Amino acid sequence: METSIPGKVLVAQARRSNAARIALFVLPLLMLAPAIWNGYPLLQYDTGGYLARWYEGYLVINRSTSYGIYLHLGEQTQFWLNLAFQAIVSLWIIQLTLRVFGITGPFRLAAIGVGLIATTALPWITSMLLTDIFAGLSVLTLFLLIAYRNQTTTLEKILLFAFTAFAASTHSATMIVLSGVCAAGWVLLPWLRGRITASGLTQASSALVLGALLVLGCNYALSGKLTWTPGGSGVAFGRMLQDGIVKRYLDDHCPQQQLKLCPYKDELPPTGDDFLWGGNNMFDKLGRFDGMSDEMEFISKQALITYPWLQAKAAAKATWDQLVHVATGEGTNGWLPHTYGIIERYLPEQSKAMRAAKQQHWDINFDAVNVVHVPVALGSMVLMLAILGSAAWRRRLDDVTLLAGTVTLALLGNAMVCGIISGPHDRYGSRIVWIATFTAMIAAVAYLRNGRRGTDDDTAN
Repeated sequence: METSIPGKVLVAQARRSNAARIALFVLPLLMLAPAIWNGYPLLQYDTGGYLARWYEGYLVINRSTSYGIYLHLGEQTQFWLNLAFQAIVSLWIIQLTLRVFGITGPFRLAAIGVGLIATTALPWITSMLLTDIFAGLSVLTLFLLIAYRNQTTTLEKILLFAFTAFAASTHSATMIVLSGVCAAGWVLLPWLRGRITASGLTQASSALVLGALLVLGCNYALSGKLTWTPGGSGVAFGRMLQDGIVKRYLDDHCPQQQLKLCPYKDELPPTGDDFLWGGNNMFDKLGRFDGMSDEMEFISKQALITYPWLQAKAAAKATWDQLVHVATGEGTNGWLPHTYGIIERYLPEQSKAMRAAKQQHWDINFDAVNVVHVPVALGSMVLMLAILGSAAWRRRLDDVTLLAGTVTLALLGNAMVCGIISGPHDRYGSRIVWIATFTAMIAAVAYLRNGRRGTDDDTAN
């Protein structure tokens, strides 16, 4: 009997080790299941603009050059190298977050990983050539840098720092959201000592500074201009256009002000996307961004000053609308002429594979996907409020509440930045709301664990 116990232990350990290997191999494949099924990485309307930055050598509104370089590095593998990186780094960040919360073991990792894959946009954005995967992941890495730097190794700190810096450089909205989380941390530091540290906030803030330098450096390397990626005024103009504010301004100030848009004020398209990207003759006749950037910036600034109450109401509505716009798949369909054109122009050897993919034959049914994704996303955000409300009622801040607060702040910041500046889009919500579902899963495991122990111990213990 005595000799059989060690044998049983060794068998159990071997099984756990095999399960861990299987989980580490299978989960990244499941995260890339949409792309594998598609036969080619998923594309989006904006993909071509990022890819072209390496080849065209000039800056385009809201198209990160650092992400363009990142895509270029994987071209020779038909971008499967990029997708593999996205899947592996996603699994690593999820596993590391679970570990610092004391949630270990291959079965828990597999269960939570499969849960996220089945109920959120995570596998779709992981399988896509777009910056969206970095939006949610960077909130988690920033959180780990700020709140858990003492529970990570030196190598992990370096990797978290580097990833956060790169992720921040891939999209201005991501940079702003992360900066807002950092700023909130500095403001709340006197009340959160013991939970977050000045050294952690300094490291996180430094990562964002490096991200900003990366934006400037990549822009200079590809365009010769030491400047930020353009986009603020033009995108804000588009949001004001679809809110009716541009039409109101033109009605009130034409013809006293000699604006290029005055002759077209009664022909404006209904949305900013239609105006900027819809290929309408009006924008083309007026010179597109080269001819209209100064006027769009002028109207945006003047309309902000002239109609503050109208702007405030529009901003509040845009923020709310963005919070509930969380459907998966916006801009990921079979009609992507610009992206197709860029691939065929600069990577003609990939045209056949790209055209043969299921996406290009309209074989993806996001309506069916969103039957699950939308209620899960909205329910997860409600659960974040429930966690925060419960903590306020108990007057106790535990680790799960700290994560829920960070995620809620990031979701609200994302809704404000994207909704107010760009206008509400499902893509902007779906790319980040999955971290609320992840947080809800962590909270559920912590609740069940504490229930089994019969205690109300902190989840970090």
